[in-house]
Amino acid sequence: MPTAYATGSPSAVTVRDCEPRDLDVVHGLHVDAVLHSTAIWQEEPHPRPWFDGWLAERRSAGLPVLVAEVEGVVAGYATYSGFRPHQGYRHTVEHSVYVVERFRGRGVATVLMDALVARARADGHHVLMAGICSSNTGSIALHERLGFVTVGVLPEVGRKFDRWLDLTLMRLPLD
Repeated sequence: MPTAYATGSPSAVTVRDCEPRDLDVVHGLHVDAVLHSTAIWQEEPHPRPWFDGWLAERRSAGLPVLVAEVEGVVAGYATYSGFRPHQGYRHTVEHSVYVVERFRGRGVATVLMDALVARARADGHHVLMAGICSSNTGSIALHERLGFVTVGVLPEVGRKFDRWLDLTLMRLPLD
């Protein structure tokens, strides 16, 4: 796995495969995203034990879950899975990336995404998709810097925190 230096940070960011010992941080990021943001359109977070099965299922399906470490501390994770369940979509994957609050703005997401894109290419995928709440301008800007292009906005397809949410779909060709 690669080691890189995040923008504006003197600390190296190491990316590696997620291990069960990392799942407390993954769970914490999930809980934070569910309870305090529109990054995950879910109202109740999964309990911590749910993530043991989640990681095992992803591993058995050959799907990556990558973590970023900064000075030995897990700073975030990224993963992808199938875009839609039908066979015609088998060459397209959709990703997620989350960074611990104290590491945000330091380039950790960029390093994670670079590693995830490389993995998706190595795995022979054709397109990497992102589904982002349209009000999350920071995530949209990150994806634009990484070469993703907005291919559509779906108005009011979700609801959370007592308001309607628009979904921005972004696409990165991999080959």
